Amino acid sequence: MIIKSDKELFLDYLKDASNYTGECDKVYIPENEKDLVEILRECYSAKTKITISGARTGLTGAASPKGGVVISMEKFNKIIEINKDEKYAVVESGVILSNFISEISRQNLFYPPDPTEQNCSIGGTIACNASGAKTYKYGPTRSYILALEGYLSNGKKFHIERNTVFAKGLDFQMALEDNTLIKGTLPNYQMPKVKNAAGYYAKPNMDLIDLFIGSEGGLAAITKAKLKLIDSPKKLLSIVAYFNDELKAFDFLEDAKLIDRSYHLSQNPVKISPRALEYFDSRSLNFIKKDYANMPEEARGAVWFEQEIEESNEEDTLNLWIELMEKHKALTDLSWFAMDEKELAKIKDFRHSVSWKVAEYIAQKNIKKVGTDFAVPNENFKEYFNFVKQKAEESNVDYLMYGHFGNSHIHLNFLPQNQEEYDKAKKHYRELAFKAVELKGTVSAEHGIGKLKKEYLEIMYGKENILKMALVKKAFDDKFILNPDNIFSESILKEIEL
Repeated sequence: MIIKSDKELFLDYLKDASNYTGECDKVYIPENEKDLVEILRECYSAKTKITISGARTGLTGAASPKGGVVISMEKFNKIIEINKDEKYAVVESGVILSNFISEISRQNLFYPPDPTEQNCSIGGTIACNASGAKTYKYGPTRSYILALEGYLSNGKKFHIERNTVFAKGLDFQMALEDNTLIKGTLPNYQMPKVKNAAGYYAKPNMDLIDLFIGSEGGLAAITKAKLKLIDSPKKLLSIVAYFNDELKAFDFLEDAKLIDRSYHLSQNPVKISPRALEYFDSRSLNFIKKDYANMPEEARGAVWFEQEIEESNEEDTLNLWIELMEKHKALTDLSWFAMDEKELAKIKDFRHSVSWKVAEYIAQKNIKKVGTDFAVPNENFKEYFNFVKQKAEESNVDYLMYGHFGNSHIHLNFLPQNQEEYDKAKKHYRELAFKAVELKGTVSAEHGIGKLKKEYLEIMYGKENILKMALVKKAFDDKFILNPDNIFSESILKEIEL
């Protein structure tokens, strides 16, 4: 076991990619399960707060400690098994996603969850039910978790497999390895019917494994996961379509979604059926323009789309997309068509580059991130898009907008220059949260709540349901020591303790 007690040696463990910085007394780096159990039991006995830390790539301050100690899972980094025949893998929670993807790719296997930040840990993706571009077709991390193993804050072990433990209505119970029963009642809120990572997953008769996915480290320390894999696609069509007007880009993308839904049950292999649909406004393009010399000068918006195809239908499928681009007056001749593996990799970097640059910006300015993670139902998306654009302009703070528009999911990133602009941005952020909820959406589609978005979760579910959620936490973490200040404010937990 490695223990860091000198603050100068553990500064990197005090903040995540949101630039939210916390404090702790020391950092533990367990090298095996025995080490982990020893730390947990010691902290449980002393009622010492514990922050479980992965790769600290999150954007909500979830891995930034609130006193107590940090337990870093970085040494739990083994890929235990890759089963090509049955298409699953067993990995430890500290495995870095990019390393895992590289390993399974060599066996022509594919793990669909595609977070923008691929230097995250597998445990981190489970903690916030991470997703990304390919969620449009494949769904989020939740859809690919077959089993989980880990420890509660008292050091007791659990193992849970999908389709084995179910709630009865809203009541649940789950046996630990020593046959201790954990019992509780789920909140009865209605989760929005959109891509969602806000608060605990809860619905009647649910598979209880889903409670841990998206719980942000507040129920247990996950040590292992069994992940569902699929075969790698044989060939990809990947295009960045440029437009001389943002609204043309938006309408093109919305039209593609409608066509995809109309083709959904068609067996014809020649069809518009993307696995990713991403939008970039003019400010996003300007933000990264110096790194992409081939970007046309007249580009004011862009859509990146990707589709799995067969060689036999490649040309016909490409023609369908070109027809749609022409319909919406894309800059077709100046758009970016990936024709080989090298270009596919370049387009992937392009798709991620805006978020990377935003992370660099907030680090340089030494400010906390003010970026939305809101999603709404498809039928309300155009109204929400226009509202977001209006509020961003009214703020008089620099901004850019991009995101997973296939999922009606917007990343509006404010770029404040100082504290005054930061405060303005936060005010408008709150207005956007209210509007997303009003339109039956979510305040967090993929990043989670962490420490930075607790007030918005209450907007979404109301205090009564937050209290019910906290009672679920109490069933697993009875001393409220795991990942303090994530999802729940201290005042909420004090109400539960009374």
